[in-house]
Amino acid sequence: QVQLVESGGGLVQAGGSLRLSCAASGSIFDSNTMGWYRQAPGKQRELVAAITSGGSTDYADSVKGRFTISRDNAKNTVYLQMNSLKPEDTAVYYCKAEILHRYSGGNYSLRDYWGQGTQVTVSS
Repeated sequence: QVQLVESGGGLVQAGGSLRLSCAASGSIFDSNTMGWYRQAPGKQRELVAAITSGGSTDYADSVKGRFTISRDNAKNTVYLQMNSLKPEDTAVYYCKAEILHRYSGGNYSLRDYWGQGTQVTVSS
Protein backbone atom coordinates (compact mmCIF):
# COMPACT_ATOMS: atom_id res chain seq x y z
CA GLN A 1 0.00 0.00 0.00
CA VAL A 2 0.91 3.65 -0.39
CA GLN A 3 0.29 6.56 1.93
CA LEU A 4 0.30 10.22 0.96
CA VAL A 5 0.92 12.62 3.82
CA GLU A 6 0.19 16.29 3.22
CA SER A 7 1.32 19.27 5.25
CA GLY A 8 1.54 23.03 5.06
CA GLY A 9 -2.05 24.19 5.01
CA GLY A 10 -3.39 26.90 7.26
CA LEU A 11 -4.87 30.36 7.56
CA VAL A 12 -3.30 33.27 5.72
CA GLN A 13 -4.32 36.77 4.75
CA ALA A 14 -4.97 37.71 1.14
CA GLY A 15 -1.71 38.38 -0.64
CA GLY A 16 0.17 35.95 1.56
CA SER A 17 1.93 32.69 0.77
CA LEU A 18 1.79 29.06 1.79
CA ARG A 19 3.77 26.00 0.77
CA LEU A 20 2.13 22.60 0.66
CA SER A 21 4.06 19.33 0.75
CA CYS A 22 2.95 15.79 -0.02
CA ALA A 23 5.18 12.81 0.65
CA ALA A 24 4.38 9.36 -0.72
CA SER A 25 5.60 6.29 1.11
CA GLY A 26 5.07 2.55 1.03
CA SER A 27 5.34 0.00 -1.73
CA ILE A 28 6.54 2.32 -4.51
CA PHE A 29 8.50 1.20 -7.54
CA ASP A 30 8.22 4.58 -9.22
CA SER A 31 5.92 7.60 -9.29
CA ASN A 32 4.44 9.06 -12.44
CA THR A 33 2.37 12.25 -12.46
CA MET A 34 1.78 13.93 -9.12
CA GLY A 35 -0.57 16.79 -8.57
CA TRP A 36 -2.71 18.99 -6.38
CA TYR A 37 -6.47 19.30 -6.50
CA ARG A 38 -8.79 21.44 -4.43
CA GLN A 39 -12.40 21.37 -3.40
CA ALA A 40 -14.27 24.36 -2.05
CA PRO A 41 -17.59 23.98 -0.20
CA GLY A 42 -20.41 23.24 -2.63
CA LYS A 43 -18.05 22.89 -5.58
CA GLN A 44 -16.51 20.00 -7.47
CA ARG A 45 -12.94 18.97 -6.95
CA GLU A 46 -10.70 20.64 -9.53
CA LEU A 47 -7.13 20.29 -10.73
CA VAL A 48 -4.84 23.01 -9.45
CA ALA A 49 -1.47 21.84 -10.80
CA ALA A 50 0.26 18.67 -11.92
CA ILE A 51 3.83 17.63 -12.68
CA THR A 52 5.17 14.60 -14.50
CA SER A 53 8.22 12.63 -13.41
CA GLY A 54 10.12 14.44 -16.15
CA GLY A 55 9.16 17.84 -14.80
CA SER A 56 6.47 18.93 -17.25
CA THR A 57 3.83 21.02 -15.51
CA ASP A 58 0.21 21.97 -16.00
CA TYR A 59 -1.76 24.63 -14.13
CA ALA A 60 -5.33 25.75 -13.81
CA ASP A 61 -5.80 29.15 -15.44
CA SER A 62 -6.89 30.62 -12.11
CA VAL A 63 -3.50 29.95 -10.49
CA LYS A 64 -1.07 30.53 -13.35
CA GLY A 65 1.63 32.99 -12.38
CA ARG A 66 0.84 32.63 -8.66
CA PHE A 67 1.36 28.93 -7.87
CA THR A 68 4.39 26.78 -8.63
CA ILE A 69 4.46 23.00 -8.47
CA SER A 70 7.70 21.08 -8.03
CA ARG A 71 8.83 17.63 -6.95
CA ASP A 72 11.70 15.66 -5.52
CA ASN A 73 11.69 12.30 -7.29
CA ALA A 74 14.17 10.76 -4.87
CA LYS A 75 11.81 11.51 -1.99
CA ASN A 76 8.55 10.88 -3.90
CA THR A 77 7.46 14.30 -2.68
CA VAL A 78 5.53 17.02 -4.46
CA TYR A 79 5.30 20.66 -3.40
CA LEU A 80 2.95 23.52 -4.16
CA GLN A 81 4.22 27.04 -3.56
CA MET A 82 1.24 29.37 -3.40
CA ASN A 83 1.86 33.11 -3.62
CA SER A 84 -0.47 36.09 -3.89
CA LEU A 85 -3.25 34.05 -2.34
CA LYS A 86 -6.83 35.18 -2.81
CA PRO A 87 -9.96 34.41 -0.77
CA GLU A 88 -11.22 32.33 -3.71
CA ASP A 89 -8.25 29.99 -3.20
CA THR A 90 -9.88 28.84 0.04
CA ALA A 91 -10.49 25.10 -0.19
CA VAL A 92 -9.35 21.71 0.97
CA TYR A 93 -6.27 20.82 -1.06
CA TYR A 94 -5.66 17.18 -1.97
CA CYS A 95 -2.53 15.55 -3.26
CA LYS A 96 -2.78 12.85 -5.91
CA ALA A 97 -0.05 10.52 -7.11
CA GLU A 98 0.14 7.92 -9.86
CA ILE A 99 2.22 5.14 -8.36
CA LEU A 100 3.82 2.31 -10.29
CA HIS A 101 3.93 -1.02 -8.48
CA ARG A 102 6.17 -3.89 -9.54
CA TYR A 103 5.25 -7.46 -8.71
CA SER A 104 7.12 -10.72 -8.76
CA GLY A 105 7.12 -12.23 -12.23
CA GLY A 106 7.77 -8.85 -13.83
CA ASN A 107 4.21 -7.53 -13.71
CA TYR A 108 3.48 -3.86 -13.16
CA SER A 109 0.42 -1.82 -12.26
CA LEU A 110 -0.26 1.92 -12.13
CA ARG A 111 -2.62 3.10 -9.42
CA ASP A 112 -3.89 6.48 -8.22
CA TYR A 113 -3.61 7.45 -4.58
CA TRP A 114 -5.03 10.47 -2.74
CA GLY A 115 -3.94 12.30 0.36
CA GLN A 116 -6.29 13.07 3.24
CA GLY A 117 -6.54 16.75 2.36
CA THR A 118 -5.27 19.92 4.01
CA GLN A 119 -7.32 23.05 4.61
CA VAL A 120 -6.20 26.34 3.10
CA THR A 121 -8.13 29.40 4.23
CA VAL A 122 -7.42 32.85 2.81
CA SER A 123 -8.99 35.76 4.64
CA SER A 124 -9.80 39.04 2.95
